[in-house]
Amino acid sequence: MASTALRSGRNGPRDASKRTRREQDRPSRLRLWLKRRRGLAKPAALGLLGFGALAAVGTGLYLADPAGRMQALVENAAQFGDAAGLEVREVIVEGRVNTPRELIRAAVGVERGDPMLGFSPAEARERLMTIAWVENADVERHLPGTILVRLTERTPFAIWQNQGRFAIIDREGRVVTSETLDAFGPLPLVVGAGAETRGAALYDLLLAHRPILERTQAMVRVGERRWNLKLHSGTDVLLPEGHEAPALNRLAEMHARNALLDRPLVAIDMRLPDRMVLRQHPPAEPPPQAQRRGGRSG
Repeated sequence: MASTALRSGRNGPRDASKRTRREQDRPSRLRLWLKRRRGLAKPAALGLLGFGALAAVGTGLYLADPAGRMQALVENAAQFGDAAGLEVREVIVEGRVNTPRELIRAAVGVERGDPMLGFSPAEARERLMTIAWVENADVERHLPGTILVRLTERTPFAIWQNQGRFAIIDREGRVVTSETLDAFGPLPLVVGAGAETRGAALYDLLLAHRPILERTQAMVRVGERRWNLKLHSGTDVLLPEGHEAPALNRLAEMHARNALLDRPLVAIDMRLPDRMVLRQHPPAEPPPQAQRRGGRSG
């Protein structure tokens, strides 16, 4: 073991120096990698220069033409969606009761097979909000291929008659349709200018007096300032301006005591707060033959 140790001591430094020179002369792994890919360096540099030029042009468009920039982004997104296979497969509509389907289809503005990323939910909602029946709309895009439309429709409240025309309105007086008026069941009838926006308040008062409501055929707005009730019997109830609630209370009491609303009256005038005027039909004239006989005997 001692001789082996001595022999190693004599030859070790010389061999180590030879190995060091060989390692210094050998190229590093990084140099070998760069040498092998030297042919790709020039195309890569050209690619980087081209990308930089495109980025500069894009920045110029961004600053000079925002609308065109956004349009380009949308088109690029749509093209990406096409490449990824993102297309409209179905359109789901929730909350539709009375809104015509063709109006919804036209407002959404998309067909099966159209690119999903080219569809704008915000623009579709704006178009839906222009439909008379639609009170509110929410449009969502669910990838990969579903468009969800949620509608809140206006509720039919009454039939509005004005200048010989009839329309269905909601409680705020918005006209929702002027067709198929009989498709919504029995609705109150409000008549005259201004009746469409103020009819709901009077109707709510009548709900507290069912005997009056059941006998009312129409609520007629007079001069855009006060109301008449047209009863099924033909009687007109003239209500005071701005004091409908106390007048209806008095009318309900009179009817409960004397069956007032069932009498053959022309009008019940309640425009004065301290009195009620009943207008009766004029007495029927006798037939002509009776008049002649009465004349001869006289």
